[in-house]
Amino acid sequence: MILMTGATGTIGRPLTSLLVSEGVKVRAITRNPQAAGLPDGVEVVEGEPARPETLASALQGVAGLFLHPRAVGLAAPELLALAKERGVQRVAVLSAINVEDDLDNQPSRFNGDRNKEVEAAAVASGLDWVSLRSSAFAVNTLLAWGGQIRAGDVVRGPYATFSEAPIHERDLAAVAVRALLSDSLLGRKLDLTGPQSLTHTELIATVGEVLGRPLRFQEIPPEVVRQVMIGQGLAERFVEALLARYARGAGQPALVTGEVEKILGRPALSWAEWVAEHADAFGN
Repeated sequence: MILMTGATGTIGRPLTSLLVSEGVKVRAITRNPQAAGLPDGVEVVEGEPARPETLASALQGVAGLFLHPRAVGLAAPELLALAKERGVQRVAVLSAINVEDDLDNQPSRFNGDRNKEVEAAAVASGLDWVSLRSSAFAVNTLLAWGGQIRAGDVVRGPYATFSEAPIHERDLAAVAVRALLSDSLLGRKLDLTGPQSLTHTELIATVGEVLGRPLRFQEIPPEVVRQVMIGQGLAERFVEALLARYARGAGQPALVTGEVEKILGRPALSWAEWVAEHADAFGN
């Protein structure tokens, strides 16, 4: 039995589906079981990972735990201690490729992620562990650019030469399955990226090629972007950290590790493949 936190999230959903397809019993923790929409056969349990006492009974009979840093937050040490007490043997923790950076330089912290603390708790838990240090999720581009692409052929944003190696959520989920079901990755902090470093300009050009549209990226001043993003309701500290990350990395290639291919025995899914799978979300 695998216990999932963050089961209804970007990685949790494909991971849950893959586990079910492997014939693995899955128990998913969610705050709203009626709205979970998870595959048939998944045992959906109401609970709050940030309050581990609500998960005590759900840990019964569990061999492996998928730990989501936003779901559990600073309660990770308490939850992991309870898991060990209940007989859980291993934990796969979702983390981020920038987890070693200064905390103020990690934008996702300002949206609630506690990657550093949750990863450290897993390593210190006494359980077998694997850390999945992910690069930027490909799906995040829908939030950043989807509206502009649906509205026209020009995507405006900062730092045209900033590069990402976006990872397909299915690749990350597939590596998580290996982490939970095999011993080959135990005790490793895995830097997981997409297969190619692409600038903002190249990312948008690829979307256009896949969709058959003349899309282009138009760079605009960071301060304009800052005002727009904050005006859309995003947290000011998140926006500032994100723009600072772009400024630091502009003109430099993103890290590409090749770990996904080594672990899965096949090439990592490309950005173009991800776009083709999500063409409808871009308005095609």
